[in-house]
Amino acid sequence: MKKIVSLLLVVLTALACVGCGGDDKKSEGVMTYEEYAAAALETQVVVETYVQAKQSWWDNKATVYTQDKDGAYFVYNMECSEADYEKLTPGTKIKVTGYKKEWSGEIEIMDATFEFGKGNYVAEAMDVTSLLGTEGLIDHQNKFVSFKGMTVEPAGKDDAGNDVAFLYNWDGSGQDGDDLYFNVSVNGQTYTFTVESYLCDNTTDVYAAVKNLKIGDKIDMEGFLYWYEGVNPHITSVTASK
Repeated sequence: MKKIVSLLLVVLTALACVGCGGDDKKSEGVMTYEEYAAAALETQVVVETYVQAKQSWWDNKATVYTQDKDGAYFVYNMECSEADYEKLTPGTKIKVTGYKKEWSGEIEIMDATFEFGKGNYVAEAMDVTSLLGTEGLIDHQNKFVSFKGMTVEPAGKDDAGNDVAFLYNWDGSGQDGDDLYFNVSVNGQTYTFTVESYLCDNTTDVYAAVKNLKIGDKIDMEGFLYWYEGVNPHITSVTASK
């Protein structure tokens, strides 16, 4: 009886792993991530990938962060009905056909259409703290990543000339509900991180957490490794370092 129970547990565990890992077999005509990365800009690409987060939907266009086990793809303004947008939950497999383009260092798929696929995969955050400031960091562009033990630095000054821990918009010109910009440092280098308001608006925990930051705080973060004239992660979670 114990042997039967043990065998059942093994089978159930294997099935659970298949569900978590997704179906990594590519369909005919679909690129591997390596082939996608090597493709020239402005050329057509076809990838199968999994939704990790949705940034926005407007005028039947969706912007989503996606990833498979080998790499990540930022899909900008993809043709998508509002009904289908609701179905793009984390882990959903999609086949995307579009054009590989660059905007200020960010590699993305634009002018895209998609089809739903079968399978499910949600990526675990990859710790890239040690890669900050290195050439290897860009190899993980658009992945779901984490940063550990970083120190909050001044982001700018308020109207009274006092240092502040965050700004509304990159230059402080915004207001509550706009993007949040804040600076963090590690190993003597300072980086600018962002809470993208379309991705995480002012009702989210991360938006509130950044508004409550104090200069000198030690924090851990998760988010997507977005690029804008250099690394500019879109942060989705902020917690105090342990």
